This record gives sequence, C-alpha cells and structure tokens, in this order.
Amino acid sequence: MAARTARRTAEITYIGVRHHSPACARLVRATIRRLRPAYVLVEGPADFSGRLEELLLGHDLPVAIFSHYRDEARVHASWSPFCAYSPEWIALTEGRAAGAEVRFIDLPAWHPAFAERRNRYADADERYAEVTERLCRTFAVDNSDTLWDHMFEGGGDEEALAERLAAYFDLVRGESEAGPDDTVREAYMARWVRAAAAEAGDRPIVVVTGGFHRAAIRRLVEAGDEAGGGAGDEAGDEAVPGPDGAGWPEVPEPPEGAIGGSYLVPYSFRRLDAFTGYQSGMPSPEYYQRLWEGGPEAAAAALTEIVVTRLRKRRQPVSTADLIAARTLTEGLSRLRGHPAPTRTDLLDGLVAALVTDDLEQRLPWTSRGPLAPGAHPAVAEMVAALSGDRVGRLCPGTPAPPLLHDVTAELERLGLEGAGPVTVKLSVGRGLRRSRALHRLRVLGIPGFERESGPSSGAEPVLEERWTLQPGDHRLPALIEAGAYGATLQDAAMAVLEERAARAASAIDELAAVLFDAALCGCTDLSERIAGTIAAAIAGASELGGIGEVLETTLGLWRHDRLLGTAGSPLFGQVVQGCVTRVLWLVEGVRGGPAPADPRRLRALAATRDALLHAAGPLGLDRDAALAVAARVGASAEAPPDLRGAAFGLGWSLGAAGDPVRALLGAARPQIVGDWLAGLFALARDEVLAGESASGTEQADAEQADAEQAGTDPTGTGGAAGAGGPDAGGRSVLAVLDEMVTGLAETDFLVALPALRQAFEFFPPRERETIARRLLERRGVHGSARSLLRTEVDPMLTAEARGLEEKVDRLLAADGLGPSDDALRKEPV
Repeated sequence: MAARTARRTAEITYIGVRHHSPACARLVRATIRRLRPAYVLVEGPADFSGRLEELLLGHDLPVAIFSHYRDEARVHASWSPFCAYSPEWIALTEGRAAGAEVRFIDLPAWHPAFAERRNRYADADERYAEVTERLCRTFAVDNSDTLWDHMFEGGGDEEALAERLAAYFDLVRGESEAGPDDTVREAYMARWVRAAAAEAGDRPIVVVTGGFHRAAIRRLVEAGDEAGGGAGDEAGDEAVPGPDGAGWPEVPEPPEGAIGGSYLVPYSFRRLDAFTGYQSGMPSPEYYQRLWEGGPEAAAAALTEIVVTRLRKRRQPVSTADLIAARTLTEGLSRLRGHPAPTRTDLLDGLVAALVTDDLEQRLPWTSRGPLAPGAHPAVAEMVAALSGDRVGRLCPGTPAPPLLHDVTAELERLGLEGAGPVTVKLSVGRGLRRSRALHRLRVLGIPGFERESGPSSGAEPVLEERWTLQPGDHRLPALIEAGAYGATLQDAAMAVLEERAARAASAIDELAAVLFDAALCGCTDLSERIAGTIAAAIAGASELGGIGEVLETTLGLWRHDRLLGTAGSPLFGQVVQGCVTRVLWLVEGVRGGPAPADPRRLRALAATRDALLHAAGPLGLDRDAALAVAARVGASAEAPPDLRGAAFGLGWSLGAAGDPVRALLGAARPQIVGDWLAGLFALARDEVLAGESASGTEQADAEQADAEQAGTDPTGTGGAAGAGGPDAGGRSVLAVLDEMVTGLAETDFLVALPALRQAFEFFPPRERETIARRLLERRGVHGSARSLLRTEVDPMLTAEARGLEEKVDRLLAADGLGPSDDALRKEPV
C-alpha cells in the first residue's frame, strides 16, 4: 500500500476505496491515525478546497456539494454526497484532527470529464462487470453488493483489509478499460500528489481515491518522479504557487461566458440508496450507518426490530416467535456462508425466511441492483425501506446559500405563503395573481410542497381562482438550493427552466404547448429572442400534426382571451400562432392515405387553424385565401384520407367558401369512408351543419332528384370541395341527406359504416345530439322523446355486433340450403 518515491523521501500511502463503504472508512481512519500525515489528498472537486471550512461546519449528515454549470452548449448539474461512513468524509475529518493539510484533488464538477456523470462518486460497475461476475461465480453470491459484503464488510484487521482491497482493485483495473474522462482525471490527481510530495519532505502523505483510480495514479506519480518531472508537466499546464508558496496545480476556471457554482445541500438516505436509483455507493444506507456505529451484530439486531415494528404498523401479524426465528435464521445463514458476523444479505434473507409465508412473484430485490420493482411483496418492501432509512441531512445555520433561497423566502413571506395547508388564490385580484405566479414558478422549478389542486387548464377557461396545498418539508431546502443554479430570483430561475424546456421541445413538439401555458401561468411570456427563435424553429421543423395542433390551440386561447394572466395579444404568442397555422396547412396538403379511422388529433389541429383564421387573421396577417386554396385541393384529392377530405371541406365552409355540402357528402357515400369523412366535416363545420339543418325550410326530399344526383357521383369518391348552389343546394340539409343515405344502406353496409358514424356524431355535444334526434323524429312524423333515442339500454355497438353475427350465421345456413335466401336477408330501404 505504501510507495517511497525515487527522488523524494515522502512516504505516499494510496488507499483505494469504494464510495460509502464502512470498511473503507475504517481503513482510512486507522491509517490516518497511525501515520499522522502532513497531507491528506482526497478525490473531490479541487475548486471546493478553499471552502473546506464551510463543509466542516458541523452539519447533520448526509450532505452533498451540489455543482451546476451552464453555457450555450450544455447544462450540467452534479452532486458529491457525504455521509458519516463515506471514506472521503472520514479522510477530511480525521486529516484535520491529525493536523494534516487536507485538499480535494479532482477536477471541478463542471469539467467535460464529468459531462456524462451526475454523481462524482458513481461507481461505474459496467466497466468491470466481467471481473465482478467471475468473482460472484467463484464465491457463489448474487451480485457485486453481496460480493463486496462477503469480502470486506465482515470485519478484519487493518493490514488484512488493506491487502484484500489492493488485490481486488488491482484485479478490477487490470482487466478494465479506462475511458478518456478517467485518464484526464487521473493525470490531474497525480499532479497534486507530486506537488504534495515536493512539499512534504520526509512526512507521510495519504491519498484517498476511488479504488478504480488508485493504481493508475500511483503509476503516474512514480513515472513522473523517475523522469524528473515536476508538478506542472502534464498537458502543458503550469504549476502555480499555492497560499503557502507550494507549486500546486492550477484549478481550472469555467470558460468565459459560462455560469456555474457550488453550494452545500442537505442530502437524504433515500437519495443515497441504490434501491431508489442512486448511481453509486452502497444500497441500504441505514443498515451501513448502523454497521458503522455499532458493528454487524448490533446493526442486524436493531434493524430486525425496526422491520418488525414497521410491519406491525401496517397490520401485518408478526409475533415474538417470528422475531426470534428471524434472528436465529440470520445467525444460521451467516455461519453457513462463512461470515464471522451477519452481513446485510444474511439479515434480509433471514427476515424473508421467517416473516414471509406467501409465494413471491418477483426475485428478491437485493439479488440484483436497481430500484425496487412495482408490485413487490409488502413485507419485502418494508424490509427494503427499513434498511434504506429516512434520515435527512441538515445544514449548519449560516451555511452560504444561493441568492434564490433568500429571494424565495422573502417572496413567500411577502405574499403570505410561508405556512402549510390549503390556499385559495383569486386570479382577478392583483395580489392573488402575484401569489399565483409565485406558486407556479415554484412548481415549474420542481420545489416540493406546492401542489395545485384546481385552476385554469387553458387560456380560454373562465376560471377565476386556483386551489393549492402547501406542505413544507425536509426536501424543500435542498430543492431550492439546487434550483439556485437557474437564477438569483424566482422569476429569473423559472424563466431559465422554461427556456430549457422550450429548447428540448425542439425535438418533442408535444411538450411545447405545456411550456407556453406554464410561461403564461408564471408571468414569463417575455422569453428571450433566442428562445423565441428556438420555438419558431421547433414549429417549422415539426412533422406531427397533432402536436402542432395542441400548441396552436393552447397559444391561440391565451392570445385571444386571457386578460387575467396578461397574455392577450402577446407578441410571442402571436408569432407562435402564425408559425403553427403555416405549418399545419403545409403538412395537411402532404398527407396521403386510403380509408382509415379518423384521427382526432389532426382534426383538432385543423379546428384550431380554423379558429385562428376566423379570429386572428387580421391582427396577425394570416392568409385566408391561401388556406381556402389548400382546403379546396385537399377536399378534392382522391389521395387524401377521408377524415382530412371532410375536414378540408368543413374548413372552407366555415371560412365562407362557396360549396355544396350535399354534393360533397354524396361523393363520400361509400360505407367504408362516409363516417370518417363526416368526422372531419363535423370537427370543422359543426355549427354550419346545424345552421343548414335549421335553414332547410323543406323537409320533403325529391326522391327522383336524389337518385339522379347519386347516379352522377364522382366514382373516385372525392366529392369535390367547390361548386355552385351554396350550403343547402336543393333545399335539403346535410343531415337530411345523410338520413336518407343511411336508411337506404343494406344491412351489411350499415354495419360497416356504423362505428365511424358513431364516432363522427361524438363531435356534437349532448344537447345538439338531442336536437338532431328530435329532427329525425319530426321528419318521420313520430311523436316521442328524442332523449330516449340517445339513451339505449344496450350498447349500440354490441347490438350491431350481434346483428352482424346473426347475419353471418344466416348466410352460412343459406349456403347449405338451411335458411332464407340472400335476397331475403337484405335490408329493404325505408
């Protein structure tokens, strides 16, 4: 473990550790107490070395160094967590106690070497999975965590533990490939070690790093010494004098124009636990905390009682005999597996054997790594929760915090929102709107404890109040500190988050509608020109009609109606509306396809385009003539899907184009397409259809004229979007002609058309459907309840399926001469 350099007399002891391992922490503590070194060098952000006094103020662990970085190319956030049994934490505290100079020696968290890593102390197990898998087979254990406990956490003296760790990490590094991010970090850390050796004279140095890096750093240091290298010979970087005159390596600074910084945040065992998805370290932090404090026997005994208590609170029957059985089985498994004391897996397996009598449908979660899977057995879930623990760190009063924390605290106090419980916010009152915006900004930032229960969900809703539930908790402070990476004030931070989300929406247009509505709720509609350009580019490059339709629908409502939130007439939203209308019309004309079910999302997109052309064409300079030309071409195209053809005709009709809807309907009269064509028509021109029904003064159709028109139907089924005669040519309404058409369908054709027809009429609200039903009764001279036609005791589709099955059976019987003929099976026109 110790190496004496060729040119220096300083004795350098390298300790490779697994992050958050009690065994490694014990080794670090014992080594520092024995050697009392001049320097303790620790893997950690070198730019935080000057703030170690802040880190060691006396916080309640766990805590973490939260680092953030943003430039035009990337946004990055990362954490360096410490708990009581983290080897790095022990190195810091024991080094200070021994009188050593303690320094972090790794690259800052903003450095590109950490671009793919959100946690500095992430153990990249995938790099040496082959080694650990082979060792797991050799020792007959399930995974790397169980292997680690078996090899190291069971105890043993300092020298034996040091030798086992060195052998293990040498094997891991010898068979694993380091990436470029590893090599640049290791070269940088080696320079710090050489600089310390130059200053230490004959005094010892202790270097504490991840075990994967230990051997590489040692080789680099020794190679540099043999070559006569100094502290500043790597990658052309020059050493700079430290505060005591030493030639310490330079700490890199963020590039010009970048924004970054680091703050301490409270951390929690839940965030530290591998079972909740943490990237590195040990699972079950409460178990290892107990192991660190009292040893394996005390940890097993205490946690057995905690598990039993938790299960009893959930009304799970656990007797004293079960408790005794759990302890007995844990001890027996420990001896059977050759452990001098119970390990974590011995404890968990013993608890399952004693307390779970049901068949388990899933593998036990501690047999693999990763989050607890949904549907786990309740008792198993309680065991995992008990060993995870619910400890949350607390910062010492006076710990520096980002400006955002102070701004939020003052804002909540100013608006009377610092308490807990339900809050009703009146949007029509100035103070109420300010409270709403503050709460929405906190929601957008992801600060826990601010939940909206009700309120407007679009700009067109006449909702004048919101209901919120405020619930302060331990997780609010760390979330606020972390959100400080986005800005110094609540408004600036919320604006930055919205800009970041808008940039991501460039590849996911569905998200843009929510971003724009959140911007309105937060009072942040004056987004920067750069982000406005990003939004425009996202719309111009989008290819999914439904997503653009959602953006247009949301934005148009806010631009037209919203006086409460202050977005009516917003220039930004006006630009979004312009871009969406242009893109929808361009995409619609390129859609091709044969008969297919109507697509409600693209019909909504066209409906939103219609509304924009009706209500915003003048102020925003939208080209109605171009839209009418697109509608005419799509409505007459034999290659367009039926729902788009119907919607195109409806768009032209709603914008005042001259056309004959009856002729268009007759042109789409085939059972396979008529329902989908009508869905498009009703989605775009529902009001026009009903108006035509009311204006048709003559309810008696001329059968001969109808036959003649149907005989002249365009064989392609396009129907033609333009023509003379107006919307009620021949004095008949669309619904009257549709009634005749459906009445004349054969049974088979009716069953084919029925599902799409039902979907089409869903575009009418219940009151309008009742009006249509009443007209049908009047047309037939029947006096009855129109509402009863809409409220059948049996699902109409079930009835239709039954009719179809009956017809199929009758045809099979007829084919074998056992039933009526085909002619008798046909449904005669009424």
